[in-house]
Amino acid sequence: MAGEVVVDALPYYDQGYDETGVRDAAIALVEEETRRYRPTKNYLDYLPTPNYHAFETETLKNEMERVQARLPMDMLSMKRYELPQPPAGKMTDVAAWQECVDNSQAQLEHQALRILNLELMGDYGIPAWKTYNDTMVSMIESAQKQLQDLRKKIQEINWQRKNEQTQSGVKLRELETSWVGLVSKNYEIERACVELEKEVAEMEERNAKMDQMNSS
Repeated sequence: MAGEVVVDALPYYDQGYDETGVRDAAIALVEEETRRYRPTKNYLDYLPTPNYHAFETETLKNEMERVQARLPMDMLSMKRYELPQPPAGKMTDVAAWQECVDNSQAQLEHQALRILNLELMGDYGIPAWKTYNDTMVSMIESAQKQLQDLRKKIQEINWQRKNEQTQSGVKLRELETSWVGLVSKNYEIERACVELEKEVAEMEERNAKMDQMNSS
């Protein structure tokens, strides 16, 4: 296939990675490739345009504007917990007193509801919290088991790669030794051929001289 890259490195078998200058040379190659690389397209084109304001409520928007303007946060209003009497000018106004009574009843109902919530929390809060903790412990144990399984798979893959690369490295070393031996043998054969050719040439030259002498 055109453009296919064949990785011939065997990091579990090759030597020399710790030698001086090797790491610097690799980093220099990466930096050079980074300088020459220029993306030709936007790889996020297939994604929709992000809407950063999709989850903003009016309260959140106002709060963000307050923080951006560096304004102080409003103090907690305690007005709803107050039980004021009618103003001085309405001390004899029945409607004003009725409003105060309604406010008192609302406050009383609110406190009664809070007490009811505390009672419900006392009855069901502890079991609910225990159930929540048990669920969290179960999720943690499940996540830890998945992590252990992944680490085991990674270790198995690394051991497999190491074994394969070690076997390949031994085979390559044998092939390299065989290649060196064959090259050496071919060189010896070539030298022997050259010597034989030289001897043959010398014999032919001697025979030619002897033929000339005999003919004369």
